[in-house]
Amino acid sequence: MKLFQSVLAASLAAVITGQAQAAVSAQEAAKLGQSLTLVGAEMAGNADGSIPAFDGGLTTAPAGFKPGDSERPDPFAGEKPVLVIDGKNVAQYKDQLTAVTAELTQRFPSFRVDVYPTHRTATMPQALLDNTVKNATGAQSLEGGNAIENALPGIPFPIPQSGAEAMWNHLLRYQGVAYSTKYDSWNVDSAGTPTLATTGTAFNAFPIYEDLNKVIEAKDIYFQTKLYYSGPARRAGESLMLKDSANPLVQPRRAWQYLPGVRRVKLAPNLAYDTPNPGTAGSGTYDDIYVFNGALDRYDWKLVGKREMIVPYNTYALTYVKDAKSLTTPNHLNPELVRWEKHRVWVVEGTLKPDARHIYHKRRFYLDEDTWNALASDEYDARGQLYRGSYSFLTQSYDVATPNTAPHVIYDLIGGSYNVNGVVGPYGGIKYIEPLSKAQWSPEALAGAGIR
Repeated sequence: MKLFQSVLAASLAAVITGQAQAAVSAQEAAKLGQSLTLVGAEMAGNADGSIPAFDGGLTTAPAGFKPGDSERPDPFAGEKPVLVIDGKNVAQYKDQLTAVTAELTQRFPSFRVDVYPTHRTATMPQALLDNTVKNATGAQSLEGGNAIENALPGIPFPIPQSGAEAMWNHLLRYQGVAYSTKYDSWNVDSAGTPTLATTGTAFNAFPIYEDLNKVIEAKDIYFQTKLYYSGPARRAGESLMLKDSANPLVQPRRAWQYLPGVRRVKLAPNLAYDTPNPGTAGSGTYDDIYVFNGALDRYDWKLVGKREMIVPYNTYALTYVKDAKSLTTPNHLNPELVRWEKHRVWVVEGTLKPDARHIYHKRRFYLDEDTWNALASDEYDARGQLYRGSYSFLTQSYDVATPNTAPHVIYDLIGGSYNVNGVVGPYGGIKYIEPLSKAQWSPEALAGAGIR
């Protein structure tokens, strides 16, 4: 599918560091709610009808859902694939696949892409959508795109003018005010052997969404997470916490770790960027989590344009799978459990700055137009070789108007291994909760809960 440039994306050059980038005009913003949805997606379907028009998203729970339950039945369980892509026909569809998807299809005869009918299920609370419309003419990026200002809680840049603005839409994407999951993380080595890396309980919170009337300030925390590990035995009792702010140049990521062996909480400033994530057995970095997280400052970001792509979507079977081991087939996730659909995505490319350090020299991200979640990535090393790639698995929590991508996977194409994280199905799914108290987000709170 031909890659096409957004007129808005191509119209402005890079921002001088320290200066704010102007918001879009009122005339452009008027497209929201007309030709564009309130988060900036195209309202219309595509030319051949394979991507339908947006009709408000999935707002009705399917039969069998119990109000208040954290396990959400698949509303599309009875559907069959309309297309199957494998090594025999991948060349025909290569321009609709990420580089990693195409590589996996060519490398492994057992890997396939089951493409189902597309459903634009995304919905979000109306107050958040109203803020997003205001952000179109009010929110600004500054510090060369590394920070934001004058944004209300919502999507900050529904009509992005730069790659950095699109990435901020991903970082501030709506996932609820707070949710909790118990989960597994599994590593599968090059021999196809699965190993349980972590069993833990995660508390994820998005403090900026606690007050939808408050303008986001530089030191405001937009994301914080707290993890308590209960398995395997070698990791039981460990815990960590990290916090990200709206201006990481003013307030960098803060992180703390509790290790039972030393029995104290200590600062952990290296839990960011390309520090290897020990839970992935070396196949992923800390900023690979959720496809991308953390500060933007080590890359120059380019908004390549919008593209029709086949990506994981509405993956209820995978997200709520009861048997975690059934996911971990040799070389790749079990294709029976991965649902793929065609969606429009924003393509954003990050190129490592000449004076910056990272194991990835170039990164390409695919952001869902309806939710701004990063659905996939392609990562390249300094030689320009395809190195790794990741996917998130999006489902709409239809009972609370919230998109979620709790499970995610990263493939290491050089090492031949992969890690799947956030396997929540065996433990009851995704639980949306009331925000924890400030005391529960203090470093001291890690020690009490982290003791074996």
